[in-house]
This record gives sequence, structure tokens and C-alpha cells, in this order.
Amino acid sequence: MESMEQRKLERAKKRIEELKGFYIHFAIYIIINVFILVNIYLSTDNFWKWGHFVPLAGWGIGVAFHASKTFGFNPLFGKKWEERQIQKYIEEDKKEMDKYK
Repeated sequence: MESMEQRKLERAKKRIEELKGFYIHFAIYIIINVFILVNIYLSTDNFWKWGHFVPLAGWGIGVAFHASKTFGFNPLFGKKWEERQIQKYIEEDKKEMDKYK
């Protein structure tokens, strides 16, 4: 019983570390990109150039993937997709078994 409680505690600690890692990553993303954009705004006449937003967009994609992993969001291979695939294979097995009856 004690080992089960120990495993639960370890999983909870791991989950907290994942959440903390994401929130730190997101905070650093916001702070650094605000600094970069404010610096560009103050030092140039034409702020609205695509090149000024490349770091924001590129790093933003990384943050989005990190959030997806941390919070378990996967629109392509989510729970519904898994359930459909399982149901598909169960039905195929039933059809295969019916051939031999």
C-alpha cells in the first residue's frame, strides 16, 4: 500500500514540475518578447515589418507545442481518435471471426 502512495506522490510531483516548467517557459517568452518589441518600437520608424515578429512567431509555436504536451491537448490524435480506432479494430476482428463460424 505504501508503494502505491509513493508512486502517486511521485506522479503528482512530476506533474507539478511539468506545469511549473511550462509556466516558467511562458513567462520568459512574454518578458523577452515584450523587451524585444519595445526595443524595436523605440529604435525604428517602421515597426510593422514581418522580420520584427519572426522571433515572436517562431518561439510562440514552441510555446504552443509545450502547452499541448503539458495540458494533454492533441487535436489530431486525441481521445476521440483513439476511441474510433479501437472501435474500428474491434469491428474488423468481429468480421474476421464471423468468417470462421
